[in-house]
Amino acid sequence: MNGKNNIAIGFLTMGLFMAYGFLLIYLRDFAPGKEDWVDSYSYGKHFETRLAHVHGNLFAFLNILIGYLLLRFSNQLKNVKTISWLALIGLLMPVGILLEVYFGLSPIFVLIGAISMTISVIWLGFSFLKMKNIKVN
Repeated sequence: MNGKNNIAIGFLTMGLFMAYGFLLIYLRDFAPGKEDWVDSYSYGKHFETRLAHVHGNLFAFLNILIGYLLLRFSNQLKNVKTISWLALIGLLMPVGILLEVYFGLSPIFVLIGAISMTISVIWLGFSFLKMKNIKVN
């Protein structure tokens, strides 16, 4: 794994969380009881689902960017496979929020995903700092 899967899964995840945004629009504007949904804007399920939507798209975009950089600089970077996997595991964060909201599961997936994505971003940052000369493939 050298970044290609990060790009592909990043785009697929982004598409799914964008589509999920249509559900949120429906719940806000068209669903029966929409007033109750709107009133719970800053707490409860409404707040949590918006967090998942936003972080899902952010983490998908990060995977696309990380995947591109790993592919582009794979000859000069170390630990490409590990950084790639950590970024992909990071997608557990927004998915974990939805698992909490809809299935009452533990927030462990949120924590694993958030920690994993944070480590991948910091690790990639340090990897670029260590590079002597950037040579574009």
